[in-house]
Amino acid sequence: MVRLSMNELTTFRWSFDEDVRQYAAAGFDAIAVWRQKLSDFGEEKAVELLEDSPLSVSTLLWAGGFTGSDGRTYKESVEDALEAVQLAGDLKAESLVVYTGSRSGHTHNHAKRLFRNAMETLIPRAAECGVTLAIEPMHAGCASAWTFLTDLDETLSLLDSFQSPQVKLLFDAYHLGHVPDIVDRLPELVSRIALVQLGDARVPPCGEQNRCRLGAGTLPLQAIVAALVSHGYTGDLDIELMGEDMENPDYAELLADSRRVASGWLGDGG
Repeated sequence: MVRLSMNELTTFRWSFDEDVRQYAAAGFDAIAVWRQKLSDFGEEKAVELLEDSPLSVSTLLWAGGFTGSDGRTYKESVEDALEAVQLAGDLKAESLVVYTGSRSGHTHNHAKRLFRNAMETLIPRAAECGVTLAIEPMHAGCASAWTFLTDLDETLSLLDSFQSPQVKLLFDAYHLGHVPDIVDRLPELVSRIALVQLGDARVPPCGEQNRCRLGAGTLPLQAIVAALVSHGYTGDLDIELMGEDMENPDYAELLADSRRVASGWLGDGG
C-alpha cells in the first residue's frame, strides 16, 4: 500500500523533533529525513524518537558529490556516503538519496567513471544494511550543482550497468514531470523506482528549484500518481516543496493541504 511521506526540506525552519511530531499529527505515514537536521538534533536521540513515533522513514537525504563538485575530495565523499548508508540502515530507511555530483570540469565519461567507482564501493554496504540507493536525475535547468544526470534514458542505462537490486531510480516528478509522454512511460519504470517524490511547478526550473503546492502548477501529478498505482507501485510518495514560492508558508496548513491533495489523488479522500 502506498504511503504518504513528508520531506524535512519542506518544513525548513522546523527542528527535527518538531517535524516528527507535526508530520505524525498531520496524518503522514513516513518522513524523509534530512541529515543536517538529524545531526543538529543528535543521531542517537533521533533513532530513539523515531522508534517511539508512528512514522516510518521513507528515505535519508543525501549522499554523493563524487565528482568533487561540493568541494570534497573523492575519498571524503565516498567515506561520507558509506556513513550515510549505515545511518540509513540504523534509521530503517527504505532508501538513501544519491546525487552523482556535477561534471565539475571533468569530461562526461570521467564523471561517470567516478560515480561508477563510488557505487561499486557503496553497493555491498547497502546490501548489508538493507538500504536501496536511490539515484536522482534532475531537470537540466537546475542540475548543475548536483548531478550530471539530466536525461532519463541515460540514467536508466547507468543504473542497469550496476546489475544490482540495491540500485534504483528516484523518480522526482518535479524534475521528470517535464519529460514528454512521461505518464506513458511509467508502466516500464515502476519496478525500477525506489522512491517517488512530488513537487509541482508553474514553469520549468531555471537556475534554482522553485516548487509550488501540489496541484497549483502545470505538471501532470495526478496522472503520474494514478499511473504509478495502477501499475503496481507500492512505495512512498514523498512530498518535497521548496523554493522562492515556498519560503514563508504556514507549515501546519501546508501539511494539511499537501496531505489532502495527495490523498485525493490516491482515492482515499484524506
